[in-house]
Parts: sequence; C-alpha cells; structure tokens
Amino acid sequence: MLDYGPARGVCVPGGDASEFELTLDALPIIAIAVSAFIGAAGTAIVRRVSAKRGFVDRPGGHKAHAAPVALGGGVAVTLAATLPILVGGISAKWLAAAKPGWLPSEMAEQMGGILSKMPAAMAVVAGAWVLCIVGIFDDARPMRPLTRFIIHIAVAAVLVAGFDIRLLSHIGWPISVALSILWIVTLINSMNFLDNMDGLASGVAIIAASVFAVAAMRAGQIFVPTCCWLLVGALLGFLPFNWHPATIYIGDAGSTVIGLLLGVYTILTTFADPELGMHPFGVIAPLLVMAVPLYDTASVFALRIRSGQPIWKGDRRHFSHRLVRRGMSVPQAVGVIWLATLVCAMPAVALSRADWWLAAGIVVQTVLVVCLVALLEWSGGHGSQEGR
Repeated sequence: MLDYGPARGVCVPGGDASEFELTLDALPIIAIAVSAFIGAAGTAIVRRVSAKRGFVDRPGGHKAHAAPVALGGGVAVTLAATLPILVGGISAKWLAAAKPGWLPSEMAEQMGGILSKMPAAMAVVAGAWVLCIVGIFDDARPMRPLTRFIIHIAVAAVLVAGFDIRLLSHIGWPISVALSILWIVTLINSMNFLDNMDGLASGVAIIAASVFAVAAMRAGQIFVPTCCWLLVGALLGFLPFNWHPATIYIGDAGSTVIGLLLGVYTILTTFADPELGMHPFGVIAPLLVMAVPLYDTASVFALRIRSGQPIWKGDRRHFSHRLVRRGMSVPQAVGVIWLATLVCAMPAVALSRADWWLAAGIVVQTVLVVCLVALLEWSGGHGSQEGR
C-alpha cells in the first residue's frame, strides 16, 4: 500500500531540474485544479453561446423555474472530465520511455499498467462523448425514450464486452457482462433522474466520485482515482453556475455522461486492501455509495407505475420535491440529499478491512438511512406534482 505519511508534500524542488520530484499526493490536487478550471471556463462559454442561440430550457409543464435557463452544461463537464485523460494518454507513452527524474517512483513502476489501460480509457472517453452528443440532441428536441435507452445499452455493451470493463469477472463471462451492462445503464438513468433540482446531481456525483477515488487510492491504484478526481474537479467547476438559482443546466448531455463515468469507475475501482487482498464485502461498496440515487429512481418508478403514468415521463415526485413540499427551500432540500448520500457513502471505504460484524453494521446503517428517505418520500400526498 502506498505510504501517505505527513512528510509528503506536493513537490520538492532541488538545486537543479534533475532533483525536482513530483509526489503522488499532488495528483488529486492537480487533477481537480485542472479539470475545475476547464469546467468553469467551459461552462461560462457554453452558457453565453447557449443563451445567444436560444438553446435554453423554457418554463412550463412540470418545470418550476420562471425564466429560460441555458442548456449545454454537460458539454463543459464532459470536456473537463475527458480532455485531461486524452492529454494524459498521449503523454503516458513519452513518460514511459523518458522516465524523467520528477516522475514519482510509484507511478514509474505502474506506467506499464497505465499504458495497458489506455485503449479502454479512450473507449470510455468516446462513449462519454457519444452520450453527450446524443444528450444535446435530446435536450434540443426530445428523443423517443426507447431510442435513448437502446443507445445507453449499446454504449455500455461496447465498453463491457469490447474492452472487458466488467464487474464480478470470476462468476463467468455471460453473467458478468450482463450484470456490468445492467449496472452501467442503471447509473446512467439514475443520474439522469436525479438531475431534477439545481445542484443536486452534481453534488451527489462529487461525493460518489470522491469516495471511489479514496477507495482506489487505498488499494494502491493511480489511474482510476485520477479519473475520479478529474470528474470531481469538472463538477466543482460547473456547480457554482448550477447552484440555485441556476443559470445553466447540465441536461441529458451531462447527467448521462456522469452516470456512465461513475458506472465505469466503480467497476474499475479495486475495493480491497493490498495487505489483506480481495475482501468479499468490497463488491457491495458501490451499492452503498449510490444507495440514495438508486432509491430515488426506484421510488419514482413505483409512484409512476402506481398512477398509471409512463416511467420515463418527467414529474415532480422525486425525493427532492417531497422535501420542498415539506417546507424546505431548494438549497436545503439539496443539502439534505447530499448529507444522506455522504452518510451512506463514507463507510463504504471501510469495507476493504471489514469483518462480518462491521460489514453488517455498515449495511444496516445504509438501510436505515434509505428507510428514513422512504418515510419522508411516502408520508402524505406522495402523488402530488410539485418541484422542478
């Protein structure tokens, strides 16, 4: 396991360039800073262009905002989360050959593994942009739900079957592939459903990606946590523009991409401790981290089916809307869901060292939090139509 002692710094400049050494502790800071800058600058540009071209989300129907809001924020987030990966892929081959003195020894040792992941990484980037472009068209002129769903399945299938991005690979190829596709498509749509209130989806994704990054770093990984931190930075750059009252929405062009990246990164994250090896409880960590978004999706499905409404038709029955109807402001409702997500997500990091009793306690805690969410969601008048 990597040593993260207190003496480690961001960089150590020596008397000449050959003595300059970059430490691994700097990677999260660099990744977040770079992607946050791209995300913020990109969002400002996209917001201006969208407003000028009339690419906006107009009030009406189940939408609560009073004035048109710019769309296209997902383009900036996708760019910020994927451009550094593209640049890193181009640079990795040179770094592997040159082995400069400032390159951390841990990274130099894993450079071969990082290079081996580049084809899959480029495929993930391509898949993200496919969903982003499809989302732009869908935001501009809504597509048929079945068409969107088929595209989601196709992108997930290519990544899973074509580039071996699979979970539970030890249980056999067919089952592993099916479960992996199901997981990715579920997260794509869960994050899309969660994008129903200013700042909600972005904040939840920041929490989830941060937990996955920490878990991957504890397992000694480098590539996966860096990708997670890039997503965190991209969303941090976007969030100030999306905070209530939002001046730009992430739209399907961003929420589906976030779901795809989270789905892939959870599969690539090793929820294990290098000193203890693979632990059986690690496989449930992603479920705990994403418990609140998954519950929101399941509860909305149940409510729409109960009322005879198509499950893909937007309404104001999400948990966030329930909190607003109970007297909370939009920022307060979003904050409550962020906190619920954080309470569920943080203990998941401990699963790599958990025994049966600790793992059971963590799972029970998550179940209790979701039960609390359910009580708020279903208490009185759950069929009403309020919220954004």
